[in-house]
Order: sequence, then structure tokens, then C-alpha cells
Amino acid sequence: MEDGAAEIKTVSSSVSSSEDPRTPNQELKKLLFFKVYKRRWFVLLVLCLLNCSNATLWLTFAPVADQSAKFLAVSLEQVNWLSLVYMVVAIPLSFLTTWMLDVLGLRTTMILAAWINMSGALLRFTGTSLYLQGVAGRYAVVMLGQTLGAVAQPLIIFAPTKMAARWFPDHQRATANMIASMSNPMGVLLASILSPLVVQTPGGLPNLLLVYAVPACVICFVTTIGIRSSSPPTPPSASAESSSSEPFLQGMKLLLTNRAYLVLLLCFGSGIAVFTCFSTLLEQILCVQGYTNTFAGVCGALFIVFGVVGAALLGVFVDKTKKFTEATKVNFSFTALVCIAFSVVSQLRNQKAAVAVVCSLFGFFGFSIYPVAMELSVECSYPVGEATSAGLVFVSGQVQSVLYIVVLQALTTRLADSPLSTCGDAVLSWKVPMMVMAGLCTFFTCGFVIFFKTRYRRLEAEEQAVYGTKQRDASPDPKDAPAVETSLETFPRSADSTSSELPSNAPPAS
Repeated sequence: MEDGAAEIKTVSSSVSSSEDPRTPNQELKKLLFFKVYKRRWFVLLVLCLLNCSNATLWLTFAPVADQSAKFLAVSLEQVNWLSLVYMVVAIPLSFLTTWMLDVLGLRTTMILAAWINMSGALLRFTGTSLYLQGVAGRYAVVMLGQTLGAVAQPLIIFAPTKMAARWFPDHQRATANMIASMSNPMGVLLASILSPLVVQTPGGLPNLLLVYAVPACVICFVTTIGIRSSSPPTPPSASAESSSSEPFLQGMKLLLTNRAYLVLLLCFGSGIAVFTCFSTLLEQILCVQGYTNTFAGVCGALFIVFGVVGAALLGVFVDKTKKFTEATKVNFSFTALVCIAFSVVSQLRNQKAAVAVVCSLFGFFGFSIYPVAMELSVECSYPVGEATSAGLVFVSGQVQSVLYIVVLQALTTRLADSPLSTCGDAVLSWKVPMMVMAGLCTFFTCGFVIFFKTRYRRLEAEEQAVYGTKQRDASPDPKDAPAVETSLETFPRSADSTSSELPSNAPPAS
């Protein structure tokens, strides 16, 4: 086999739900073999590094909110806006980002994101290093740097589904999406650990921003030099060639008339908002009961570590079984229960073990949903472009994140006396906001479990390519999506399984 290319069959018979076994069309099976390239792992690595770097910029200040407020001479609410700006900026830019990924391609989008991310990181460090005073000085420059990071975020965070579909075969897509998506919480983990370690006093903030700026510069160089194409020379699966087959506006119309997708859009968007609130406000919630910033950082780290472990296990399970809906519903339900538990234990003093366990479970069940739900958004909306279907879910999460954080902050009340508090001057009660957050999480979880029903349209199309069967109805709900006819001519034909040569019209593998 040529230079890292491997010939594989991309469609598994396990996709079928028919009770009667079917005999595949042998002539079609001989034609439907696809090559994969070792270079796909490098593309995945670069996307992971870029996603991780951007996440560290996002939550740089949340674990050290008190010290940041003092150094920048602003209030805690203004420090929170350094994180919230990511949600605000992402909302209008998300539609442009989905268009860029589906039309301009993965390479152009990733390189642009890398340069914007680096510029934001350098500007933040420059702002804190200059002799600037007050809100109009340091804070304004840092906010501008954060805004550039926020511009880069949708370019990066929408890419995993597109990358997985373009570069990976069907039995590796969920795993590749999981790895790329979980690099974002790994960045949050690094920020949760490094920020409290580096910023022991307010004067340590410039050093922290330099620590985050250096990797951003290195990753920008690697992305610019290393990413040479948006897709491999030949497609890795039957659906890869028809990715983004629907025009952008037509795809948007299909999504907004797809009932199953709309349920996922609203309910999973709420889940994203809950986790954003948790990551952004964790230090402020725990300090009221006497927990230190270091302990809050440890809880944030446990949240991420167990989330990555859960996502890895769930990604492998889903790749093997294709049970996207069942896995998402089960984990969603456990997440709601753990969210209720967190709303209780976070208000208790001297309960470090309980708080740590709940944060770990919150990550294990909650974070593991993200990559699977993104794959599910593609499955229930195919043939709409991956960036469009996954991107709208992210936009929903960003919109709800802003609303949730604003509402939760508005529901806090100032405490007159809290002798154990480590919050500094501003001591706020988070009892009511935590109850509201748990209620919202439970409400939308119930909505998803009850109302979400869909067919796996992308898997059906690939199955049809091998078996030559008509689109099967795996859902009792005929209104879950507009009917989309999939033709066999949609899919590319690659080399015969008995040959080690690439098709005559394909470029050499690299």
C-alpha cells in the first residue's frame, strides 16, 4: 500500500436493524472500498492542540477571578465578562463559520483560526505588561485580546465533525470527534490548574498570560506549515464525498424543519450552558463556603479528567454499537441527577470529599455527551453539512450560556456575614442560582428523553451503498426530518479490494 494509505471497508452490517439478514450486493461490495491515510492523525493532533490553546485563553481568568479583578482594577462581574465575551462573539460569527467550513474548507479555516488565536494571546500579554491604569487601560486591552480569542473559537470548535467526516472511516468517526472535542476541556483543565499555581498574587497575572501566549505562537506555526489540504486524496467513506452536498441556505432550511434536530438543538444547548456556568462560576460558588481557589482548581481538574475518561469510553462504545440516541439519553439523565447533587453539596461547609466526588461524576456523565451529541446532530440531519448541523447546536449553547450566567448572577444576594469566606470583599449567596440551574438541567433532560426520536440518516445512506436497499424507517416518528433521497451515484467508487493501486483519477497517497 502506498505511503500510509490503507484499504478498508467502511460500512458495517451492524447498522442494520432489520430482523431478516440481508445479502449484500457483492459487486457493490467489491467497489466500495476506501483508503485512509496516516496523515489523518497529524490533522487530528493539530486540531487538538489548537482547540486546547483556545480553551486556555477562554478560562484564563475564571480560576483567579479575585486576583484578576485587583490587578485590572475592575469588579468581579467585569472579570466574568472576559469569559462571557466568548459566548457573545460566537453567536453572530457562528453562521459565518459554518459557511467557511462547508465552502472554504478545513485547511483555510484552521489556519485563519490559528493566527487569530495567536494574535489574541499576544495582545492580552502586551496589555498587562504596559503601564496602563484603570478600566480604560489594562482591562480594555485584555478584553480586546479575549475578543480575538472569541473570534477564533467557533472556527476551531466547529471543526471536529467536519474533520472526522473528511478524514476518518465510519468506524473511527465518533472516536476522532471525541478526541478533537475533548481537547477543549483539556484546555479548561490546564487553565484550572495553571492559573491558581502561577497567580499567587495579583502581580503574577502578566506571567500567566505569557505562559498561555507561547504555546499559541508555536501551534500557529505548526498549523500554517503542517496542514496542507482540507481532505485526503481519496475519501475514507461513502458519505465523505457528499459531505456539504446541500447548499448552506438549503441546509439551514432543512435543519429548521427537522423536529428531531430542533429538540437536540434546544435540549443539548441547555446542557452546554449548564457546563459553561459550572466552569465559569465554580471558584465564586465554592469560595463562599471557605474553599480555596486551589481546591476549586482541583475540582475543575477532576471535572475535566473524569469527563475525558467518560467521553473516551462512550466514544468507543458508540463507534462499535452505533447507539447514539440511547447513550446520549442515559448520560443526560445521570447528568441531571448529579447537577441536583452539586446544587446541594456546593452549599455545605467542610465537605471537600463530597464536592470533589460530585464534580468528578458531573464531568464523567456530562462531558462524555458532547462528542456523541455532535455526531448525533450530523446523523439526524444528513446530508446537511457537518459544520452547519453541529455549529447550530453550539450557537444554541452559547446563547443559552449567556442567558444562564446573566440570570444566575442576577439571582445572587450579598451576604452580610460569612466568616469562612475566601472570596475577598464581595461575598454572594449562590443557593438560589444553584437550585435554578439544577431545575433547568432537569427540565431539558426530561424533554430530550421524552421527545427526541430520529433515524441515523448518514449510516443509512452508507448501508444503502453496500446493500442497495431503500432508506429504512428506524423511528416510529415520521416527522423527525424532511425526507431526503439518497442515490447510489452520490458515493465515490475507489479501488477494487484485490488491487493495491489507487484509482486512475486519484492523486498519490501522502
